[in-house]
Amino acid sequence: MFRFEDSTYLWLLIVVPILAVVRLVVWRQRKSKLRKFGDPELLRRLMPDASDYRPTVKFWLLMAALALLIVTLARPQMGSKVSHEKRNGIEIIIAMDISNSMKAEDVVPSRLDKSKLMVENLVDHFTTDKVGLVVFAGDAFVQLPITSDYVSAKMFLQNITPSLINTQGTDIAKALTVSMRSFTQQDKMGKAIVLITDGEDHEGGALEAAKAAAKKGINVFILGVGDPKGAPIPTGNGGYMTDNTGQTVLSALNEKMCREVAQAGSGMYIHVDNTSDAQDQLNAQLTKLQKGDTDSVIYSEYDEQFQAFALLALLLLIVEACLLESKNPLFRNIKLFKKK
Repeated sequence: MFRFEDSTYLWLLIVVPILAVVRLVVWRQRKSKLRKFGDPELLRRLMPDASDYRPTVKFWLLMAALALLIVTLARPQMGSKVSHEKRNGIEIIIAMDISNSMKAEDVVPSRLDKSKLMVENLVDHFTTDKVGLVVFAGDAFVQLPITSDYVSAKMFLQNITPSLINTQGTDIAKALTVSMRSFTQQDKMGKAIVLITDGEDHEGGALEAAKAAAKKGINVFILGVGDPKGAPIPTGNGGYMTDNTGQTVLSALNEKMCREVAQAGSGMYIHVDNTSDAQDQLNAQLTKLQKGDTDSVIYSEYDEQFQAFALLALLLLIVEACLLESKNPLFRNIKLFKKK
């Protein structure tokens, strides 16, 4: 299994195409200016040592080296020890609401951050279970397929932000449907969907989706995050979200809807506040589920692979430094960068 220890550095790779576009613009401006001096063929004869291709080759060598150095910073690792283990546990899909209302701070530090902390603590207690992550707002998708790799689960968890989904709302029905499809086909094993939401802007259809999950033997637990009285939604610049009339928008936890969905899904509604009570209640409920045998692929050791990327980047930099932009008089007759 291949992974990056710090994947945040990979965002820097966007610098490569940006620099390529900048160079293209500069190259076209240079060509335009040279045409103003005279005929291109005459200029080529006046500058016999100038190369049309060497600067381009040097540029792409630098870009390749830059990309490799960025990958090196992300610390690529390869799973070196693989084992197949028989485990006796349950399967849990955690569906997390990432709509903008989850930014409200009526629980500390915010509804979303509190939810992520709860999930991380939940994963820390897993030993033989499988877990998957689904994120939703007005739409839903699988953030992490069901797995026994708890390290990857926590890594994907940290990358969850409201910006992952542009469509706003709280489509719980879609979240439950996507979650139901994310389980394995393993029979005689307890399966649960732990859906964390504030229930804001409910899209409808959740009760039917929860009943469909219950018919398949999947228990639906709803964790309601927030204050039923409502709280303002921070905008990130020190202010709060307002409506069309300029009034501050208050986001309130819809406990009634959460209870109804949990009941329809043969599960339980748990209110999340600033205490650890919700965590304890959820753990107690999950331990009641039937455990089943499953075959898991475990990557127990990871080898650092950044050395190869760093070495290749160094070689490219050496080649780039040795390659002159103009033709070497000693090798003028060797046309390595000229079309036949």
